[in-house]
Amino acid sequence: MDQTESFEAERPRLVTIASRVLGDHAEAEDIVQQAWLRLHGTDAEIENLPGWLTTVTTRLCLDRLRSRTPVPVEEVDPPETSADPADDVALADTVGLALHVVLDRLSPRERVAFVLHDSFGFEFPTIATVLDTTPVAARKLASRARAKVSQPRPEDRLADWEVVDAFMAAAKNGEFERLLRLLAPDATVGADEAAVLAGTPSRIEGRDEVATFFSGSAQAALPVFVEDRPGTAWFHLGEAKVVFDFTVADGLVRAITFRAAPDLLATVVRRDGGEPRT
Repeated sequence: MDQTESFEAERPRLVTIASRVLGDHAEAEDIVQQAWLRLHGTDAEIENLPGWLTTVTTRLCLDRLRSRTPVPVEEVDPPETSADPADDVALADTVGLALHVVLDRLSPRERVAFVLHDSFGFEFPTIATVLDTTPVAARKLASRARAKVSQPRPEDRLADWEVVDAFMAAAKNGEFERLLRLLAPDATVGADEAAVLAGTPSRIEGRDEVATFFSGSAQAALPVFVEDRPGTAWFHLGEAKVVFDFTVADGLVRAITFRAAPDLLATVVRRDGGEPRT
């Protein structure tokens, strides 16, 4: 396998890492392309290509994070405790979409250490190499980040429209686990008579059932205002046909009601700047 083939084999993994660190898929693609240019331009003999690419990609992510926060963040070492929080069960897949909000207030080094360790299981000596520090310092960075993530501030809670849009993005992408994290355990789906006649289910109960129904679906749905609330609607030929009316509480989707009454559809206004129903 030549260098190009080896890189392409690693590309999906590198994009995944960069996406999680940066929270932006487009930026991640750009970073990985920069890593390819670095690889193409180096004359050094590389013994471990996956490790080299991981280090280069993550350092490029670190530079990108630092460019977002030009004012240095003071890093004060946390007090030593008997149990290092960074050794607990990983939080990254259990704290929900609000994690991305909290990550934005971590220092770049904290963010990298936390994501590499908690999301991808990298050992601290490896993280230390990426951050050009010691394993002990890398462990402390992850510990400090975990403390912030595990105790988010009230203002870190996602707004209702962010929950709705995150839910619909996960639905369209078929991200079942992400849907589960956005749904309340007793989440339900209901429908008005007009929506049932249009082909929607009349009732779905339970988080797993609701996530199963939505996973991979709603490709034609667009963000709208349902009266004064954020919602989505299924459009056909430029017209809203069925509105998805969300009930959100404490950052979770509690209920979704399919509504297709003509008087409601006539009031639909798109939130993405598109034209209202004509």
